[in-house]
Amino acid sequence: MIGLLIIICISLVLLKVFKIDFSEFGYKPKSERLRSFVIGFSVSAIVCTVYFLLIIKSLDYNFKVNENYTVRDFLLGAWWTFRSVLTEELLFRGALLILAIKYLGKHKACLLSSIIFGVYHWFSYNVYGSLMPMIHTFLITFIGGMMFAYAFAETRSLYLPFALHFGWNLFTITIFSEAPLGDQFLITSGGQPMGYLYIVFLLYQILVLPLFTFYYLKGKNNAIRYRYER
Repeated sequence: MIGLLIIICISLVLLKVFKIDFSEFGYKPKSERLRSFVIGFSVSAIVCTVYFLLIIKSLDYNFKVNENYTVRDFLLGAWWTFRSVLTEELLFRGALLILAIKYLGKHKACLLSSIIFGVYHWFSYNVYGSLMPMIHTFLITFIGGMMFAYAFAETRSLYLPFALHFGWNLFTITIFSEAPLGDQFLITSGGQPMGYLYIVFLLYQILVLPLFTFYYLKGKNNAIRYRYER
């Protein structure tokens, strides 16, 4: 919570110094933004669920519901995930991206934000110094960061990038018990090595949700252009 408050304060200072209005965050809950949030969160959660179910089925994992898991555990996990995602969104898609778009242009700004996002995860995932985990982590988080950055740049709001980010992380952590919170709703055991399926699952991660986001943003832009031309 302290880290989140510090990031918010730094963002406010940057916006004030560079004379950019706080409304640039696109925080006001307009109907189109709320719609984007619901769509982004729902699709991200579905894509994430399919991803893990494919892994469980393909690699013969055993899974069971955690009998000790409670609603309180879910709420605590959801709150932890919410704070971590909001912190990253404010840090990487907040004031710094707004300023980068202003001075570098949209494409260079999104690229820079994505590179920094990828490098950041070397340290947050504690893989710095191990070549293959570094490459894997950077590839996934760089493309994810690019998706979130363009979602912000095209909508001028944090609603869609936050929804995409939160949907994936929430289901990954609280439903399928991926680190860092340990056993949550589902507990898996056993399983076979990925082997060549590693490439299949990697491609799924870096293509499915980003492609959906690309076509969703393209559709939104076309709709706006159509209304304007009329």
